[in-house]
Amino acid sequence: MTRQQRNRIILILGALSALGPFTIDMYLPGFSAIAADLHTSLSTVGYSLTSYFIGISVGQLVYGPVTDRYGRKGPLIIGLTIYSAAAVACALSPTVQWLIGARLVAALGACVGIVASRAVVRDLFPVREIAGIFSTYMLIIAVSPMLAPTVGGYVTANLGWRVIFYILTGIAVAIAIVVIAWLPESKAPDHGVSLRPASIIKRYIRVAANRQFLTFSIAAGMSFGGLLAYVSGAPFLLMHLFGLSQTQFGWGFAVNALGLIAGSQVNRVLLRRYTARRIAVTAVVAQLLFGSLLVAGALFHVTPLAGVFSVLFCFLFATGLVNPNTAALAIEPFETHAGSASALLGCLQMGFAAVASGLVSLLANGTAIPMMVVIWGCSVASYVVLRTIGRRQLAPVPEASLE
Repeated sequence: MTRQQRNRIILILGALSALGPFTIDMYLPGFSAIAADLHTSLSTVGYSLTSYFIGISVGQLVYGPVTDRYGRKGPLIIGLTIYSAAAVACALSPTVQWLIGARLVAALGACVGIVASRAVVRDLFPVREIAGIFSTYMLIIAVSPMLAPTVGGYVTANLGWRVIFYILTGIAVAIAIVVIAWLPESKAPDHGVSLRPASIIKRYIRVAANRQFLTFSIAAGMSFGGLLAYVSGAPFLLMHLFGLSQTQFGWGFAVNALGLIAGSQVNRVLLRRYTARRIAVTAVVAQLLFGSLLVAGALFHVTPLAGVFSVLFCFLFATGLVNPNTAALAIEPFETHAGSASALLGCLQMGFAAVASGLVSLLANGTAIPMMVVIWGCSVASYVVLRTIGRRQLAPVPEASLE
């Protein structure tokens, strides 16, 4: 594989992985406009985030075995087609319930990009390079919270929130064309992989029984839950409590996203000297520290805008270190069943994200406390997992036993 081919593959896979975050971030500035247009509340619109996380979590469990059996490209095209149709349905939403349901279907399409992209990395690249490649992913994915809310803010202000979903449709179609034209098939169809429900469940149980997978997938999921608690609570925090306009929200969200980008790129440098495991553990401790500062500020009403922005920036920096390393360590033991391992990892990540975002909406009380408490709780859980399960001797499960 030439350097040009390698870079092109990583760019395509990064775009596939970024479609989900872009779908999340781009419509955030439109929350107030959506609530007004559909005659509902901000917290109810927030459930369209929760439904998306549920769909993207459950859907990955389906696509994992499917990509192991039929290869990576075919399911990718099907998923992107489903997503495109659902994005149009979001644009046509007559009620908030319709929007919530359409977002669920969109997630069922978008999640294949997350599963297949990680599986392709495991197919094509040496194990020692995976964490570094995932850091490059983070650079591409982190463009989403920088660019998407800014674009979404301008689109909402000038063209209306529905146009956002037409733009997302166009992005998905463009990615599908690129996948068809330039992404190589990294895994031949394997009809020995059973799609019977009993076999799929057994395989997932075996994957979860691998202690290394269990440790780092839960840590990754809780870390991601903290990140998405911030994403789901940001419109209320920044636009309602701090009074930012839709455009200002986009720029503010983009500035904080620089923390995520910086962390992921510093990780690439740190990997030259330290193991992915050591970096992950240290970064989780940092997340806990900054999460504690956020919840303390909210509880004691010490929440100046500059202070909140600074601590959130640092929290996202630590997240940029945690995510690529925990993901790489979780799927490291698997080769033949990389698709299933990637799917279960993604399911756990998005499952925790759904719970976290749902709690932010459910506990909404007109203050920043629910958002900050959820962020802190996710940080505590991630730390506890690495300090308990992760300290024990990791016992891999042979892949042969997954059949």
